[in-house]
Amino acid sequence: MDRVAVLLYILLVIMGWLNIYAAVYDEEHQSILDTTQKYGKQLIWIGGASIIAFCILLIDANFYTAFAYFFYGFILLLNILVIFLGREVKGSHSWFRFGDVGIQPAEFMKFATNLALAKYLSNVNIVVNQQFRLKIRDIFKNYKNTLYALAFIGIPLVIIKKFQDETGLALVFAAFVIVMYREGLSVNFLIFGMMTAMLFVLSLIVSTSSLLIFLGVMALLSFLFIRRNRLNILIVSGIYLLGATVVLGTNYMYNKLDDHQRVRIDVLLGRGNVDMQKEGYNVKQAKIAIGSGGLLGKGYLQGTQTKYDFVPEQDTDFIFCTVGEEWGFVGSLIVILLQLTLVLRIIFLAERQRSDFSRIYGYGVASILFFHLMVNIGMTIGLMPVIGIPLPFFSYGGSSLWSFTILLFIFIKLDANRLLILR
Repeated sequence: MDRVAVLLYILLVIMGWLNIYAAVYDEEHQSILDTTQKYGKQLIWIGGASIIAFCILLIDANFYTAFAYFFYGFILLLNILVIFLGREVKGSHSWFRFGDVGIQPAEFMKFATNLALAKYLSNVNIVVNQQFRLKIRDIFKNYKNTLYALAFIGIPLVIIKKFQDETGLALVFAAFVIVMYREGLSVNFLIFGMMTAMLFVLSLIVSTSSLLIFLGVMALLSFLFIRRNRLNILIVSGIYLLGATVVLGTNYMYNKLDDHQRVRIDVLLGRGNVDMQKEGYNVKQAKIAIGSGGLLGKGYLQGTQTKYDFVPEQDTDFIFCTVGEEWGFVGSLIVILLQLTLVLRIIFLAERQRSDFSRIYGYGVASILFFHLMVNIGMTIGLMPVIGIPLPFFSYGGSSLWSFTILLFIFIKLDANRLLILR
């Protein structure tokens, strides 16, 4: 068992628990073990996570390979059932309630999708190598394989976004594209995705006519520096038409978004007359809290922005504000470095796997953790839209903690048995 990954996990969970205590601290409930408060409840979730991690390590590693599709189908079914049987919480119909306890099946869909994707890609890789003796990076030359892999990702994404209205959790599934790229997906897909995102953003802050003129000028310049044959002309023309389609379709897509989603984009880009006391209040207070911490912070339990509840959702989505205010720049840097160290450690372990399944699953773990880290911290400092996803091992909530624990410890088990796994 890799001790470095386990120690990093334990350290991050303890730091997260202490920050939850600081985020909701009040003088009437000072005991950190008070189970009527969120930090006391989080301790119970941590205890449950410890039991789950222990059980995962006891189970044979080949079990996760054999039952990968079963986990995917079962948890996908739960995500469908929650639409009809679940309760609405803050506008999202994605929670099962059992008394005071809430479980969000969308959180567990991440590890299930990772298992299924790893199972499919590893099986395709075996068939390709045995029948055609091709390299691993050739598996995505067959577009059928690409479509099947995208279907594993896209089905839960659509269900979670469309029917549960959990945009943040749905977008996390985009992180699996990194896994596909590692396994041979053409870099052109990534370039196309990034260029589309850039054009989408530019279309919201620059006039449509200006962008179309710019794209036209770039197309004409391309004709001057390339060999003008039929193929190259078709390629340049196709790129221009795709770009123009994105630009023209941006306003249509933007208007189709929900009101609160449009407001979040407006706040991020500074579009329109955004009222910082209403629509932009969360991000404004988050920046104030983090900035007020200075170099070394105000000290543990001394954060005024935190103590007087100026920052909404400060124990969940905006937990990093407590880190910035009380621990300062140095403490924030330490937290980020610990999170990144865990991600890099997982990538290192993934690369030493002898099993395709274990390597692919490991990259899925690293991609999900990195996406959560990047988006959560980015939205608290105004670099990302506020989409409401937790900071791994820090944010309050049993579903997120348990899902991250399962996600990570399955890989730790796979790594510990890397010489015994059949595929």
